[in-house]
Amino acid sequence: MATERERLHNLFPDLDFDPEALRAKYRYERDRRIRADGEDQYLEAEGVLAHFAEDDPYAEPIDRAPLDMELDVVIVGAGFSGLMTAARLKERGITNFRVIEAGGDFGGTWYWNRYPGAQCDIESYCYLPLLEETGFMPKEKYSYAPEIFAHTQRIGEYFGLYPNTLFQTRVTEVRWMEEEARWQVSTNRNDRIRARFVIQATGPANRPKLPGIPGIEEFRGHTFHTARWDYDYTGGDHTGGLTKLRDKRVAIIGTGATAIQCVPFLGEYAKQLYVFQRTPSSVDLRGNKPTDESWYKNLEPGWQRARRENFAAVLTGQLVGEDLVADGWTDIARRIGISLMNRRQDAGDLDMEELMLRAEIADFQKMNEIRGRVDSTVEDSDVAEGLKPWYRQFCKRPTFNDEYLATFNRPNVELIDVSDTKGVERITEHAVIANGKAYEVDCLIFATGFEITTSAHRRVDFDTIGRGGQSLYEHWRDGFRTLHGLSSHGFPNWFTIGINQNGLSPNMTAMFDDQAVHVSYIIDEVMKRGKQVAEVTTDAESEWVTQIVNLAGTGASAFLQDCTPGYYNREGKGTGGNMQNSPYAPGINAFNALLADWRQQGDLAGFDLR
Repeated sequence: MATERERLHNLFPDLDFDPEALRAKYRYERDRRIRADGEDQYLEAEGVLAHFAEDDPYAEPIDRAPLDMELDVVIVGAGFSGLMTAARLKERGITNFRVIEAGGDFGGTWYWNRYPGAQCDIESYCYLPLLEETGFMPKEKYSYAPEIFAHTQRIGEYFGLYPNTLFQTRVTEVRWMEEEARWQVSTNRNDRIRARFVIQATGPANRPKLPGIPGIEEFRGHTFHTARWDYDYTGGDHTGGLTKLRDKRVAIIGTGATAIQCVPFLGEYAKQLYVFQRTPSSVDLRGNKPTDESWYKNLEPGWQRARRENFAAVLTGQLVGEDLVADGWTDIARRIGISLMNRRQDAGDLDMEELMLRAEIADFQKMNEIRGRVDSTVEDSDVAEGLKPWYRQFCKRPTFNDEYLATFNRPNVELIDVSDTKGVERITEHAVIANGKAYEVDCLIFATGFEITTSAHRRVDFDTIGRGGQSLYEHWRDGFRTLHGLSSHGFPNWFTIGINQNGLSPNMTAMFDDQAVHVSYIIDEVMKRGKQVAEVTTDAESEWVTQIVNLAGTGASAFLQDCTPGYYNREGKGTGGNMQNSPYAPGINAFNALLADWRQQGDLAGFDLR
């Protein structure tokens, strides 16, 4: 039997690196960053830290009297998921609804994320929804935050959603009233709202999270989270011009997608910038370019769905012929395809082991290029070594930026690698302490992201109480229990738009749109059939959970378990041993086809109607 080395040589005769050495390096770098406290290393933005999540620097406060309303539908959240749900309801002629939103306008994440350089890393033609409906042409392949925020407003105007929306209003509880067959929705404005249906569309990037660093509440300088950027303090706007930082020593904690985009601006303007990094991001070329207007205007009807499905198909390794998006996200899939096309004709039948090996080698080659880009850009070899990502590409969300790495060539920018201590040690009144050294700063910025994969209750700052007084989060205590990821037994007329137990894609708006289509269909059908209540049956819920677990297998879990810690793998815990929290393994296109077939059947299978 051939050894692994011989097998590798036969499959990849021109391989110029040692895969086993890379695997060992990846394991070493992973293990030195793993923390026993996992996701508990982060703090909720509550109590004395609540202002990091609840303050709104972008809107003038409004004062209004409490409302008393009877509605058909309440949608909680006015980001893209809430917007698309409202739009799809409007398309079906359902208008007696309200969207309840904590922010001062539409946008969700794109209302809050206004830090300098904020940009989407999914191409705009796939990411910005309802382009054909609204007739909008994005300026560039990758849209910046102001354009994305403006598009959410455009959707609101196009579908007439502003009169249906309660801004600057936080839901505090949603409770099912059995006798009335209604949901009672309570808010921080003492509103009395009753609705037949509730749709929770709070999104995965909804609530900022903070690092649990001792002394975080003791800092006496200026501080803010990137999701609440303080331009009054920094000066400038999204395009830069942070001139008020000329005499300021600034620290930023976190080096994920947000920091990759804003660090170049901080480095340009701050007197001194300290970048505290536990794990470096994979930083690939951005390669943005203006939209070709003639190409865009000649696209055929239905082009956006076709493009989104093509993107999803390429990412899941399907042979689709042309890669329409052809960017950093789909690069590895293209490499695997090339590897298979170059396979020797006498190599025999392709088995799963060889396919997985070819995928791993393509990943190694891609990440070698990423690390090579660091060497060719960063002048100081020690700094360059600290910025190299040692993990498989999709262990962490890939990032794309053409200025980040070069920022570390500036004399006023210092990288502080805290991987050996697994994070910053302490914060004092005027300093950040790391590796035994105090770095005195005037401003401390947290680029630590959102509560994306922490417990469902942490991600949403209100409780949903179903039949018999049961909390939704108690129902999900041992893992998500839903039908299609959208509704749960014991919670009649309740739906959620989200990322669990359904078709997952990095292009989240595509996920949300098809879920919105599906949920609006169910509500419309229940109302048309003269029914009061639609509730997922216990059998349907259990069958879907079983299907999710059976389809998940062990491949994805093993991959994540071997990854460096981050929110993709719940800080090194993989799936936490709970396979029922997995997405629908066949992918978003297969999931959307499943939903379409379910609607075509027309019998609302899995729901008890009464």
